[in-house]
Amino acid sequence: MTKAPDTTAATDTWDGHPKGSSGYRRILAALAMAGVATFAQLYSTQAVLPLMAADLRISAADAALSISLATVGLAVTVLPWSFLADRIGRVRAMAIGIGAATILGLLVPLAPTVPVLLGLRALEGMALGGIPAIAIAYLNEEVTKIHTALAAGSYVAGTTLGGLAGRLVAGPVGELWGWRAAALAVAVLATLSAVLFLLLVPEQRRFTPAPVQGLRGAWRTLSGHATNPKLFALYLQAFLLMGGFVAVYNYLGFRLHAEPFNLPATLVSLIFLAYLSGTVTSRWGAGLTTRFGRRNVLLAGIGVMCAGLALTPFDNLVATLAGLVVFTGGFFAAHSVGSGWTGAIATKGRAQAASLYNLSYYMGSSIIGWAGGLAFQAYGWTALALAVTALAVTTAVVTAVVHRTVPQG
Repeated sequence: MTKAPDTTAATDTWDGHPKGSSGYRRILAALAMAGVATFAQLYSTQAVLPLMAADLRISAADAALSISLATVGLAVTVLPWSFLADRIGRVRAMAIGIGAATILGLLVPLAPTVPVLLGLRALEGMALGGIPAIAIAYLNEEVTKIHTALAAGSYVAGTTLGGLAGRLVAGPVGELWGWRAAALAVAVLATLSAVLFLLLVPEQRRFTPAPVQGLRGAWRTLSGHATNPKLFALYLQAFLLMGGFVAVYNYLGFRLHAEPFNLPATLVSLIFLAYLSGTVTSRWGAGLTTRFGRRNVLLAGIGVMCAGLALTPFDNLVATLAGLVVFTGGFFAAHSVGSGWTGAIATKGRAQAASLYNLSYYMGSSIIGWAGGLAFQAYGWTALALAVTALAVTTAVVTAVVHRTVPQG
């Protein structure tokens, strides 16, 4: 279903699926399903970590490894997946990755021991690396250039729904029947989403297999992207903004548990509903790029992040939650623009350009998401909020300077 064209003629005469066409709608729907399948599985255990720790008689930190190892597995495989996709095709590579991940996800609830559980989660993350690594490259090849930013925003919206669905499905199921049932429920949801992806995704029309590069050629491609100032600025943006975003979500729950809020765990878990604002703004922000340009919309998203974060230090629950919603919306608007922009800048090695973005994104999640806790433990929530704001401002300055000559759109 995904054979590459026999010649490059199609790439010379066809500009991609235009907005509103059947192919365009199928691409958006298919990648939305891929986003749900990917991110529902990636974060499926987060809502049931206490249940998992109690059942397996392990510490909270050990239970959290079920998430950390999955995200690390994804991060370290985005580059290999991108090179594979250059050879066998974007859709075929995504199909292999999503299929392997769903099988592994169905095995997780059956894990007899903690090492087996963690090993399956690491392998699951490695399989999932084939989705974000390739999806943006696929969009940039198959959608008309003027609408690639909007299409990328729609894909990011799907990822927000996936991450939210994984948590919201796992939480109630876990409370009733335990963490294994929760993991199974999310795996079934991911399997259904994967099937819909395979049924909906259109055949590739602009893909041409790349020649085998070898290690030297691969290094030349990657180093070319990493030394491109415009791409490097986007990789820095992914690292700093995602790191700050994860730090906020990692430690806001601790703040809401403590004085003066004293909220129970069941209510604190509902903070993830703020992701719905990102579902809206990721597509809305990407759509605004055709009017105001990617640079301006990305900077506006960062400004919205800072404005929302400024509301959270107050000892007022409404202000804190409103600030979280605004902060989340601003982050996903900026992320949707940045992730789609990489493919627009990189005319060659698009899958590798997108993979470096994802690598930076998840490294920021791992490193800054953990390090933010040091500021929180030592100096409190206000210090963490100021630190994340400083990261956002740094990103905005770098973006404004490096991309100052980029035309609108």
